[in-house]
Amino acid sequence: MVSSEQRRRQLAREKYERQMERRVEARRKAKRRNAVVSAAVAAVVVIAGAGAWAGGMFDKSASKNAAPHAAPTPTAAPTPVKGCTAPAPGKPNGKQWKAEPAMSVDSGAKYTATLDTSCGKVTLELDAAKAPHTVNSFVFLAGEQYFDHTKCHRLTTSGIYVLQCGDPTGTGSGGPGYQFADENLTGATYPAGTVAMANAGPGTNGSQFFLVYKDTQLPPNYTPFGKITGGLDVLNNIAGGGENDANGPGDGAPNANVVLNSVTATKS
Repeated sequence: MVSSEQRRRQLAREKYERQMERRVEARRKAKRRNAVVSAAVAAVVVIAGAGAWAGGMFDKSASKNAAPHAAPTPTAAPTPVKGCTAPAPGKPNGKQWKAEPAMSVDSGAKYTATLDTSCGKVTLELDAAKAPHTVNSFVFLAGEQYFDHTKCHRLTTSGIYVLQCGDPTGTGSGGPGYQFADENLTGATYPAGTVAMANAGPGTNGSQFFLVYKDTQLPPNYTPFGKITGGLDVLNNIAGGGENDANGPGDGAPNANVVLNSVTATKS
C-alpha cells in the first residue's frame, strides 16, 4: 500500500515532469519562432538550407505583433481563389552563388519591377538610393530568372499583414547561397505598400522578401527597399482568400496558389 508520503512524492514528481515537458515544448516553439521568415523567410521571409539563410517567416506574439524567423512553412493543397489562375508551366531554376553579386545598379537612378503572379500583376518602385545593395541583389536575381516559377509561401492575416515570396523551395527555408547586410533601417516603418526583406537575423538577407498589403507594426529590423505602385488589389484579393493556419491562426501558406510566373526589373 502506498503511504501518504510516497503518494505526495509521486504527485510532486509528476508535477515536475509536466513542468519540464511544458518548458521543453515552450523552448521548441520559441526556437521555431525565433530561429531567425519565416524562413520565411522569410527568409524571407529568411530563410536557405534548413533555415540558415534569410527567409524570416513571421511569428505571432501575445500582442499579435510579429517578427521574421526561419522555420519552414508547411504546405497544403491550394484552394481556388477568384482572380487566380493556374501558374505558367515551369519550375524554379534554383541557381546558387557563393557571394553577393558585384554592385551594378546606379544608386542615383530609378528602378522598377513587375511581379507577374498567377493572381495578377504587382508593380514595384525600388529605392536604390536608400538600399543600394538590396536593390542590386533583387535586380540581379530577377535578371537571372531566379524568382520565376517560385511560390509565395507565406501569408499573414492577423497582427501583421504581409505576403512573403522569393524562396525557390517554397518552404521558407531557401535562398540564393549568399547573404548581405541590412540597409535603410533607421526609422523604418511598414505601412501598406512597403516592400521589405525577410531575414534570419541581422545581416542575413538573401532572396526572400515580403509585400505589405495593410499597415503593419514591426520593429525596424527588415530592410525596406521599395514600394508597391500597382497591384495592392491583387494582394488584398490573395489575403481575402485566407491561409491554412499552419503556423497558427492567421499565419500559413496562402490558400491561393500564388506563383511568381516571372519577375522583371529595369532601370527607368
